[in-house]
Amino acid sequence: MNEQFFTSESVTEGHPDKICDLISDSVLDEILKKDRLARVACETVCSTGFVMLMGEISTSCYIDMAKVARSVLKSVGYTGSRFGFSGESCAVLLNIDEQSPDIALGVRGLKNDRIKFGAGDQGLVFGFACNETPDYMPMPIFYAHRLAKRLAYVRKEGLMPYLGPDGKTQVTVKYRNGVPIEVSTVVVSTQHVAEMALAEIESDIKEHVVLNEIPPNLLSNQTKIFVNPTGRFVVGGPVADSGLTGRKIMVDSYGGFSRHGGGAFSGKDPTKVDRSGAYMARYVAKNIVAAGLAKRCEIQVAYIIGRVEPVSVLVETFQTSRFSNFEIERAVKKLFDFSPYSIVERLQLLDVKFSEVASYGHFGRSDLNLPWERLDAVEELKDFFGI
Repeated sequence: MNEQFFTSESVTEGHPDKICDLISDSVLDEILKKDRLARVACETVCSTGFVMLMGEISTSCYIDMAKVARSVLKSVGYTGSRFGFSGESCAVLLNIDEQSPDIALGVRGLKNDRIKFGAGDQGLVFGFACNETPDYMPMPIFYAHRLAKRLAYVRKEGLMPYLGPDGKTQVTVKYRNGVPIEVSTVVVSTQHVAEMALAEIESDIKEHVVLNEIPPNLLSNQTKIFVNPTGRFVVGGPVADSGLTGRKIMVDSYGGFSRHGGGAFSGKDPTKVDRSGAYMARYVAKNIVAAGLAKRCEIQVAYIIGRVEPVSVLVETFQTSRFSNFEIERAVKKLFDFSPYSIVERLQLLDVKFSEVASYGHFGRSDLNLPWERLDAVEELKDFFGI
């Protein structure tokens, strides 16, 4: 009997890194509303008392980026001085240039939405899916995200009004022969006002967060639940730790359960294959698993700057399929087009509100109608294999 433990973490929208992801994607959303041909690579950094937006943006429109940043901070919960950081009074600095003309040579643009364009950079991306949860996500990150999202909900809805915006969750799942059987450890670290006692916070977190999100059949008498393990979490957010766009790539993807190409998502327009290629790889992997072709599927796609077609597509099913990796790879290459233009068209990426996925994961989001989460290629895959 082979038993293993796997752990994944998530963070709330008030975590410093997630603030930056959310600001970057909110800027992107506002630009794409007015200019669908814009080229955006917007990154954000935050620390005590200030936020700075930096990067390369080429667009024909104007948006008030400082206003967008302040709006995000206030929507997350950083208002006034209660938690040491305020969207109303913090400094907002801008350091934005246009996209490099050398990169623009490779990304020729969507003239009338018809002209194909090449990849905006070299790089590799991974997409993954498995049958462990209804959303085809690994169980550890699935429940870590649910706990983090619930933390924000109970704060905003007044069930636990003493909580602050910053928080982290961590879930360890016990696997037996590759199958998840129970949650062995849960960690919830949440910012709170100074006057709250740890015992009351622990009780409320267990009742309103942990037991609300993790099914009883996955908990046992041996399950360990830790709440604010240091005993206190009053100072949080940008005051306690600097934030940076793209520093939570494992939180954004599969919690470390699958490999990662290293490129971040937030703040990048759909011509950036770090984002669009990863979305497409997830879409294909999820449809493969949903079609019953494999219990686990990971897809790697690699690109060269300026080239329309990827240089490689690799399929790995971890010995969970009755078909060989080669056979599934052949089907993937025949049925799916991984060129950047085709991805943007098939997944309707110019119509996505990217700020909605800046927190709580870009994949497995059944709460959103994301085009890369749709299962509209299942029948096509089944027909290919005669199922």
